[in-house]
Amino acid sequence: MIQRPLWLLAAPVIFLLLWSAGFGIAKLGLQHAEPLTLLALRYACVLALLLPLALIVRPPLPKTLRAWVDVGVTGFLIQVVYFGLCYVAFKSGVSAGAVAIIVCLQPILVALSAPYLVGETTSRKGWIGLALGLTGAAIAILSRAGIQAENPFGIALACLALFGITAGTLYEKRFGISQHPITANLIQYGVGAAFTLPAAYLTEGMAVRWDAQFLWVLAYLVIGNSILAISLLLAMIRAGEVSRVSALFYLVPALSALFAWPLLGEAMPPLAWAGMALAGLGVALVSRKA
Repeated sequence: MIQRPLWLLAAPVIFLLLWSAGFGIAKLGLQHAEPLTLLALRYACVLALLLPLALIVRPPLPKTLRAWVDVGVTGFLIQVVYFGLCYVAFKSGVSAGAVAIIVCLQPILVALSAPYLVGETTSRKGWIGLALGLTGAAIAILSRAGIQAENPFGIALACLALFGITAGTLYEKRFGISQHPITANLIQYGVGAAFTLPAAYLTEGMAVRWDAQFLWVLAYLVIGNSILAISLLLAMIRAGEVSRVSALFYLVPALSALFAWPLLGEAMPPLAWAGMALAGLGVALVSRKA
């Protein structure tokens, strides 16, 4: 049996912390800039950091045109569709917790699609875990309805973002091949910038309120959310079963709520925490090896 490297064993915990905090921190950043402007600035900063590093390291590039396209498609689905729609949903008034809860339904879509698209099957125990996760997420969503009425337009955007991250996960698992992290990030964030920058120019004023808080937010979104979290996500997808990796998203709402509480003052009712605990039990079942 091949022993997995230590970084891969720690990857789920690091990814969950980085990814979950990004919801509240991104919404904090939208107090300083409009959604597409913030995304375009974020992607431009990532490219500014990676380009000099690429010139020094000289990582290998994709060997075929198809490989370039596959990396670019994954980047488009995650960086443009997923993040773009999430940011616009935040701006429309949807809470960070609500977006996180909707996105955590991704494992159900992945489990239903994986047998047909990537040839992975889900065991009976896995289906029980996925059902528990879905039930826990539903409890959390319904419990929030009593304390905050969410914007229907923003909820619809979050649902479309859910399909974006699901499609990106499945596409990467089926067509993606191992690329150097610098190469993959350069291509994917280049695609992100290529779409969000013109969209921001055409639809927004591109005004940014610069201060110390925004610089801290931007630094986190660039380094923590963009470079580290996305690299870990892609590495985990390639190294493990896609259904198990996607099951981690059931834990995102609880952690997002923990971060959003002090950052944004978005409280979660007690019943929501019970739903999160049930979702966590579901993740444990899906992630546990036979």
